[in-house]
Formats: sequence, C-alpha cells, structure tokens
Amino acid sequence: MVVHIVEDDEAVADALAIALEDLDHHPITYKDAESFFAGGIPSSDDWVIVDIGLPDRCGTDVVRELMGLPTPPSILAISGKSRVNLLQQIRELPGLKILRKPLSIDMLTAAMAHKAIV
Repeated sequence: MVVHIVEDDEAVADALAIALEDLDHHPITYKDAESFFAGGIPSSDDWVIVDIGLPDRCGTDVVRELMGLPTPPSILAISGKSRVNLLQQIRELPGLKILRKPLSIDMLTAAMAHKAIV
C-alpha cells in the first residue's frame, strides 16, 4: 500500500513520511495538488493524506476529485486551520475524516486503522 502525502509544509510531510515508514508503509510526498495528480491516479488500496490548506488549490477540491474516481483510495484530511474556517470548508464533505495539527503517531495509526471515506 502506498500512502500519498499531499502537504506543502516540508517539515510536516517529512515527519509523516518517517512515521509511516516506521509503520512499514510506503509514503510518497507531494508539495501541492498539481504534483500529486501529475504522479498518476492512486489505487483503491492506497491512502491519500491531504492537507486542507494547500497553496495551489483547496484540499477539499482534491478530496472531491478523489471521491469521484471509479475506485477511490482511502482519504484522510489534515489541517491546522481554525475550527470555524475548517467547518466552512468541509461542510459539503460530512463524512471526511480530519486530523488536526499537530499530529501524533497515535492519531495517525488510529485513523488509518479504520477505512476512511471513499
């Protein structure tokens, strides 16, 4: 299983990749949505961890595009946005699993233990 990490903060992306490698996953990091989609379509066995606050397009747009795939991957959103801003952005995605930054290994493993929305 590949875990695609779409996160513009290099330190956060790197920390997630290291943690996921330690859990025997194969992480690939992307600095923005454009580079993620240029890398190809993830399989239904993959996970996509996407930051809601990406620089080139909103992470919720990425989630919608992934959900529109015939066989979408598991999706996990992350965000450092305030609760009010976050709730406004995800109101059309009520089943979206979101982890708030700062993240912990326990938060990540618990979230990935359950299939996220597809």
